[in-house]
Amino acid sequence: MKALVGRWLLVLALAASCPALAQVAATVDAMQMPAWVERAGRRLPLMPGMELRGGDQVATGAGGRLAIKLAEGSLVRLGENAQLRFAELSPGRELFRAALNVLEGAFRFTTDVVAKTRKREVSIRAAQVTAGIRGTDLWGRSRPGNEIVCLIEGEIEVAADGEQPVTMNQALQFYRRENGKALPVGTVEKAQLEQWARETELPAGKGLRRGGRFSVLLASASEQNAALALYDELRNAGYPAEISPTKDEDKIVYVVRIRQLASRGEARALADQLKGKFGITEPRISN
Repeated sequence: MKALVGRWLLVLALAASCPALAQVAATVDAMQMPAWVERAGRRLPLMPGMELRGGDQVATGAGGRLAIKLAEGSLVRLGENAQLRFAELSPGRELFRAALNVLEGAFRFTTDVVAKTRKREVSIRAAQVTAGIRGTDLWGRSRPGNEIVCLIEGEIEVAADGEQPVTMNQALQFYRRENGKALPVGTVEKAQLEQWARETELPAGKGLRRGGRFSVLLASASEQNAALALYDELRNAGYPAEISPTKDEDKIVYVVRIRQLASRGEARALADQLKGKFGITEPRISN
């Protein structure tokens, strides 16, 4: 059991590798795997309920999605193959400050009705383009040589390095920069915005969510080292596997599982997806 306890102590230490009494700045609300956070020089799989702080960098893989709730109530969503660095997250009592750096992929920032009344200084940077947020809803994407910021509601100020800021305050206005050159602000069709927005949506009943009650039992092993090998392999691939030592008659069995799936159908889909991979042969669903 020593090796297993040691792994969990390491995970807990990394998860808490910021000031112990600091106010929570952001929390993973929902996700589709694979997704990771890089912190303190280590890469860990994300899971619902995990706390995020300034300096963390999150990433999604193919098919991955993320929904992150900020302390002041706003929701940040990421599409697949995306990377986001929290350059600053300061949840002060009087003012919430944040600087989000989208290194790659599609994102959406949405402020709910209650959060709009709170004082904040939030900026989102997508490659060379920075958007200042004033209680709003926006979508954007960062690709090499192509950055887009689209206003859905509210008002934002957009600027690239060395260029004059541009204010957008009309719904469906969008700013685009191609190959290092800003193009005139335009207006996007609703159908196009809907297509863009799907890149960051996490459909209802999909993926992992806080409070999700379904689990997939991926394997059980009588040898701790065998369970740890599978655990490590899954977590390195962006799947938040856990190990549960359980007693089977007079023996200890190590069960490897993934929890917090939103529905039985999603649990079944994950079981089917992982069957035949990582040495997993007969995954089972529980609630």
